[in-house]
Amino acid sequence: MWVIGIDEAGYGPNLGPLVQAAVTLELPSGDPAGWATLQPLVRRCADQKDARLLLDDSKKVYTTEGFAGLERGVWCANRHNHQTLGSLIALHASDHAATLESEGWYDAEEALPIESWARIEAKLPGVRSFAHLVPAFPFNRICDACGSKGAVLAEGLIALVRASMAAIPDECEAIAIHCDKHGGRNFYAAMVQQAFPDGWVITEVESPSESRYRIEMLACPISVTFKPRADAESVAVALASMTAKYLREVCMKQFNRFWAKHVPNIEPTAGYPVDAKRFYTQIQPAMAKLGLTAEQVWRKR
Repeated sequence: MWVIGIDEAGYGPNLGPLVQAAVTLELPSGDPAGWATLQPLVRRCADQKDARLLLDDSKKVYTTEGFAGLERGVWCANRHNHQTLGSLIALHASDHAATLESEGWYDAEEALPIESWARIEAKLPGVRSFAHLVPAFPFNRICDACGSKGAVLAEGLIALVRASMAAIPDECEAIAIHCDKHGGRNFYAAMVQQAFPDGWVITEVESPSESRYRIEMLACPISVTFKPRADAESVAVALASMTAKYLREVCMKQFNRFWAKHVPNIEPTAGYPVDAKRFYTQIQPAMAKLGLTAEQVWRKR
């Protein structure tokens, strides 16, 4: 069967882009989580450190092995050969790529990988990754139109599901889509229906612990499950979490580097609410000189 894992990074911050990522894996039908099947190739943060590839919740990987560990996992699992950030993002599924290109801080020519590490050929079966990046301006535009930043996540999830589905062979026996829950939300049927307009979405359960749907009237059985901390249960979601976190971190490195050129000695920010206010206050004079509005820099929600 094929498994699609979906997660995000940067939903809470006021600065920098929201990044959502999807990862496809081909796994035995008896192990959709993938940890048992891939144990010879991958390890988790709680496992003894060895030569296997570290895959886990992105925050755990980042805390354990830093940016280099995060980058190494994403690159080795996907076997990327891209030399620049622009070439990597061009392969992904972002509806806002043009807006990203117009961001003053974005540098498509930055050489990748950024860190130096020993490469592992993990050869995970059927791995492909997709990402959806939303900078501040389209983020604010969607929030204004829909009245909620949850609509930004919904748009990205639909785009990622469609891109991932298009990459899966037609003759597959079944598809399982595992997603991390969107905050405290429990109801996703309408969103899933938009992702599968030709299918019939049937709700199996909607609760705080799990929201699960099945799609009928399509070529093969499809299930869509939303769970809190889904990255702990699924290799695909863990790798999606790491991919989203990696792209977000690369973008924030560029974001901070850009503003340091215009505001000397400014301390970098991760973009989260408390520190974001400090950073935003400090860059406002430079914003005025550059002709940038609040809509282009500060995410309202």
